Amino acid sequence: MSAVDRFRDRDEAGRLLADRLTEQARPDAVVLALPRGGVPVAAVIAARLGMPLDVLVVRKLGVPWHSELAMGAVGEEGATVLNDDVIAAARIDETTLQGVIARERSEVTRRVDRFRGARPPVPLAGRRAIIVDDGVATGATARAGCAVARLRGAASVVLAVPVGAPSVIRDLREVADEIICLHEPPGFMAVGMHYLDFRQVEDAEVGRLLRAGR
Repeated sequence: MSAVDRFRDRDEAGRLLADRLTEQARPDAVVLALPRGGVPVAAVIAARLGMPLDVLVVRKLGVPWHSELAMGAVGEEGATVLNDDVIAAARIDETTLQGVIARERSEVTRRVDRFRGARPPVPLAGRRAIIVDDGVATGATARAGCAVARLRGAASVVLAVPVGAPSVIRDLREVADEIICLHEPPGFMAVGMHYLDFRQVEDAEVGRLLRAGR
């Protein structure tokens, strides 16, 4: 993979996505970032298109001995998305599954407090929710994010990502009204491979960008 096949960083990815989302810049639209990696991308989009910015806190449910392999995800509003094929293939018993769910639900609560604090979430009822991440690999957290937006009353859901696995993007059309994905490379392996700078996003940066977006 050459440098021309990759985004320079999340800021560049946000700028390129914003160019594709100009027709979405309407009074009822809200930009919702999936933290942490989606926040810098979403912050650029919100700033360039003049839309409010908030987070949708979701957490991947990783297989205990292979944390990067998602067997589902949980999010705000009690949203739960399970990948039954992965659960079956990994032979995850119910006790193990419920333990992972409980742990990640606790982390969702912690991150909501950390990122949003006492501020209420931006209202979604009757509005267009533009859900943004820095990429889609398994699609578990994107599915959970879409579920949260629906639970909060969003009239329509748009998923906007710089890069994603083609088969996963196709499957996500079941849960999003529209998907904007700039790059669907064949042989996709990991989101970070499609960035020159894919440094970890810290909680402090998430907080700063959200305050600016407010």
